Amino acid sequence: MTDRARPVVALLGGSFDPVHHGHVALASLFNTLLSPDQLRVIPAGNPWQKNGLKAAAADRVAMLELAFGDAGLDVFIDTQEIERGSATYAIDTLRNIRKELGPDASVIFLMGADQLQHLDSWREWRKLFELTHFAVAARPGYALDQLPPAVQAEVVARLGTAQELRDSPSGRIVIAPDLAIDISATGVRETLAAQGAPRQNDANSLIPGVVLDYIQQHHLYK
Repeated sequence: MTDRARPVVALLGGSFDPVHHGHVALASLFNTLLSPDQLRVIPAGNPWQKNGLKAAAADRVAMLELAFGDAGLDVFIDTQEIERGSATYAIDTLRNIRKELGPDASVIFLMGADQLQHLDSWREWRKLFELTHFAVAARPGYALDQLPPAVQAEVVARLGTAQELRDSPSGRIVIAPDLAIDISATGVRETLAAQGAPRQNDANSLIPGVVLDYIQQHHLYK
């Protein structure tokens, strides 16, 4: 971590079923923009908004280690949601992390703009701002008026710069409108299932080669 008074910790949560280029690109974008002391990746255990996960927790963690290691990103994989064994809610995870890091640390939750559009469906979503900042990666041309009114109002009131997020514990939002990658884990799984053993070039456009090798060696997503 760091010896500075206010450590900066960036969090990337998700099912990672499997991890794909979009996840790595989002993490890389904000690793550069925010320069966090720690980039923490949190694989979901039992996400309440999604159907059952296809790959086992151990496989998803292994693929994360391969993907981020291959990209040269130093990450800490936090398995608390897997270990919890019950429904996974961001509010519970953030409370745990805040308890661990203390009230002064800058905690920054990374997400894509598609997640921000559904933020008001998350449990105790307004209380999330007491625990974390949000850093949102959006495609070029993204506009705030695409958000639900309640979420839009919060975002407009809380917009800040990367430095403002680093300099305070929680409550602000930064939007980086330059992530032109649109990949879904569902689409990756469908491609893998339909093609069986897809051509290397096709699969590499979706997932890192080291992850594809792992999937094929362990016969996942058949």
